Amino acid sequence: MKKTGAEIFVESLKQEGVKVIFGIPGGVVLKIFDVLHQQKDIEVILTRHEQGAAHMAEGYAKATGKAGVALVTSGPGMTNIVTGLADAFMDSVPLVAFTGQVSTNLIGNDAFQEADNVGISRPCTKHNVLVKDVNDLARTIKEAFYIATTGRPGPVLVDIPKDVSINKADFKYPDKVNLRGYNPTYEGNKHQIKQAAEEIMKARKPVIYVGGGALFSDAADEILEFAELTQVPVTMTLMGLGSFPGTHPLSMGMLGMHGGYWSNMAMHHADLLIAVGARFDDRVTGKLSDFSPEARVIHIDIDPTSIKKNVHAHIPIVGDVRTVLRQLTVLLRSLDGNVNERRQQLRPWLHQIEEWKRVHPLRYHQDDKVIKPQYVIEKLFEITKNEGIVATDVGQHQMWAAQYFKGSRPRTFITSGGLGTMGFGFPAALGAQKAYPDKLVLCITSEGSFQMNLQELATAAVYKLPVKIVLLNNGFHGMVRQWQDLFYEGRYASSYLGKVPDFIKLADAYGIPGFRALKPAEVEPVIRESVKHKGPVLMDFHVDPFENCYPMIPAGGAQHEMVLEDPPELRKADKGGAAKKKADEGEGILPA
Repeated sequence: MKKTGAEIFVESLKQEGVKVIFGIPGGVVLKIFDVLHQQKDIEVILTRHEQGAAHMAEGYAKATGKAGVALVTSGPGMTNIVTGLADAFMDSVPLVAFTGQVSTNLIGNDAFQEADNVGISRPCTKHNVLVKDVNDLARTIKEAFYIATTGRPGPVLVDIPKDVSINKADFKYPDKVNLRGYNPTYEGNKHQIKQAAEEIMKARKPVIYVGGGALFSDAADEILEFAELTQVPVTMTLMGLGSFPGTHPLSMGMLGMHGGYWSNMAMHHADLLIAVGARFDDRVTGKLSDFSPEARVIHIDIDPTSIKKNVHAHIPIVGDVRTVLRQLTVLLRSLDGNVNERRQQLRPWLHQIEEWKRVHPLRYHQDDKVIKPQYVIEKLFEITKNEGIVATDVGQHQMWAAQYFKGSRPRTFITSGGLGTMGFGFPAALGAQKAYPDKLVLCITSEGSFQMNLQELATAAVYKLPVKIVLLNNGFHGMVRQWQDLFYEGRYASSYLGKVPDFIKLADAYGIPGFRALKPAEVEPVIRESVKHKGPVLMDFHVDPFENCYPMIPAGGAQHEMVLEDPPELRKADKGGAAKKKADEGEGILPA
């Protein structure tokens, strides 16, 4: 019996094990939404904006490791989802986005809501395809999920014209995929792995540098075993947080622009870097010519184009990081006697790292008057006992969350790394909550980021997604304001937000309770009351608007050239005097 393209679409997704789709209907995808409406195996989450749909699918994918799925219409539906595609592309997130398209006979005629979906998405997808014949639809969907989830994961776009969704064909879902030219390498080269083991045995100041690829490879157990076997300290990128326990004695936490002093100094003075699923992006390396000048580099990554792209790898190993680490660990265990001897040799190096940490720890001063944002994050970590999942937006709050919320499990810290997308955090948290309805999910955000996708409060309310929104409210685009303080003589060009809404009233308009903290003593009660609530909650913390995020490597600086606190001239200045005056005159809402 023949099926319509819409029916083939739904049956194909069932074959892939898809349980939820995030999206918004429109004219050319009405047939697909109609078929989805008549079945019960796949739930459709109606978002309030297509960008929200993409980020929810990302949050679902990052929390589960499975492909997130979004479905939107043509024209503006497609253009609205592009930011999510670009975000997923930069962070290697497995995402399959289905877009509607005008009928095949109208393509190229400037028909209503027509856009070149394939052309628009080409720079920000791993693969994209326009389905011109309903007979190709099932095979194309099978290939889309395969490409999105294998090798280096990434977003795939499938563009479905209206007539393809209506026309009929025989349905047979393929058992396997065979794509000429696409054969990811999973096992590492044995000769290079042997070389890597030899380098590890010789090194006196080694560092394991872990990126987001370790999470999508499910390599957390292998990294822990490898680190404990070799006693090599571990540092993580923003995207790699959770791949190694943040409270482990060998953990150095995050490195890079706002990483710890000790982790950046260790990278700068290391004689061996073992890069695991990381891509040496500029936020990690700083000034490339001064990056880890004494180190030899072992680079393990499944994407051969990422190796040697930014930093020369002395021993490149192409392969799945979990598989390669297993191979490497087996080889090192065969040298067990020597490994035990090496542990003794590394003690001075570990003591040096501890000394760097002792001299320059993360620090802030909390008095009894103004809430420091770091204090809120620390209290969150303490009260929630590191349970559940944290999703963040982008900015100062993101960095403070990375510094002070020391996650210990993979897929529990969800954030936008490569693209740095404000507005990502809340919908991503909703996607993660949909994946795990019984887990505690925290969205750490700010009033600047939150306002970019706050319409998804309706999605949280309608679908009863109990995300706890932790809003650090400082009246500014905080990271921009920090740079203006440090490098633009305190001229707050378009960083002061002026009038911001009363977020408690806003949440109440959607039927969501809200709690506000204006002074430090109110922080803990607000968190405790919110966490025990069964539905979504908004917490509005009015924090110090002029608190800066340190350590910080200035743009163009090297790893060891960190700024650790406000410079003297900034400490003496009347920071934000003009902005304070505006606030006093009622032009904005800033903490008292």
